[in-house]
Amino acid sequence: MGEETDLLRSPLHDRHVALGAKFAEFGGWTMPLEYPSGVVKEHTAVREGVGIFDVSHLGKAAVTGPGTTAFLNATLTNDLGRIGPGRAQYTLCCDDETGGIVDDLIAYVHDDERVLLVPNAANTAEVVRRLRAAAPDGVTVTDRHRDEFVLAVQGRHADAVLTKVGLPVGHDYMSFAQAEVDGAEVFVCRSGYTGERGYELIGDNAAAGHLWDALMEAGEEFGMLPCGLGARDTLRTEMGYPLHGQDISPEVTPNEARLGWAVGWSKESFWGKDVLLAEKEAGPRRRLVALKSTGRAIPRPHMSVSLTPDVLLGEVTSGTFSPTLRTGIGLALVASVVAPDAQVGVDVRGRREIFQLTSPPFVDTSVREGA
Repeated sequence: MGEETDLLRSPLHDRHVALGAKFAEFGGWTMPLEYPSGVVKEHTAVREGVGIFDVSHLGKAAVTGPGTTAFLNATLTNDLGRIGPGRAQYTLCCDDETGGIVDDLIAYVHDDERVLLVPNAANTAEVVRRLRAAAPDGVTVTDRHRDEFVLAVQGRHADAVLTKVGLPVGHDYMSFAQAEVDGAEVFVCRSGYTGERGYELIGDNAAAGHLWDALMEAGEEFGMLPCGLGARDTLRTEMGYPLHGQDISPEVTPNEARLGWAVGWSKESFWGKDVLLAEKEAGPRRRLVALKSTGRAIPRPHMSVSLTPDVLLGEVTSGTFSPTLRTGIGLALVASVVAPDAQVGVDVRGRREIFQLTSPPFVDTSVREGA
């Protein structure tokens, strides 16, 4: 892509340029799409060894002050009461009137008065706006979107790479530990968006360059590759992880997206509770499903999905070629009437190709290994 001066840049942008990265716009940022190694090799490095991603475009919002966890627990869907300090939790910010998913995000709980939220890049401003408007006296919501980096080291050798640079490893899945790099605080969380065992590192931009260089050097022994958003997308699709703006959106509810496990249904309140409870009891009219090609076809977003040539069910929301399975896979939002194991047709460039509905993930991985 050409140089876009109005797009935000990662603090590691110059390093990606030096590595020969191909860039793309994502959520208002220019980020590496792939490196000269290519998406398939980057994908395979993560599945079979280890890869490193710069995902500094992800949002960062610090919520602080007395009553912070109680405030977030009364607004976001998941139940922060299930976890304590040093833990992270996947949760949703829903619209109070419609129940639609404004964003999905991770909450990092430091203590009752300090929580870091990591929303999607394009939705950070809206999440911050809604939380600020609802925050009680004493609770502050600070947008740190441009101030902190996020790196993801993913794959079975991730522990070894982090150990070589002196970062803490081995803690439980969805927990985090503190470290120091160049005098700056860095949080090391056992999480990721690839399905493999790995870590996400968050810290002040001033420490980003030194940490990236150290990790790249440490990873050479294990064949670690820098990976772009292209491989991140194929990896998350193989896991059936939804992407906001494609599979989930303000027009899609947690019930439809099969994200009810991220909702604290017994909580006294959260945004959208009443409408979501009513929808849950009645049953959602559509649902997000996983589908796998029975032939050579590759699904792409917005391709129509049908039960028979005359019975339209919905459309593909995410679709790609699976480097691991060597076949086409995807997610689709379809009418709830379809059986979970049905075969459906996808309109691929005017041809009705047959796909099998299945349950994600599409591949077996080690994401919770050692948890």
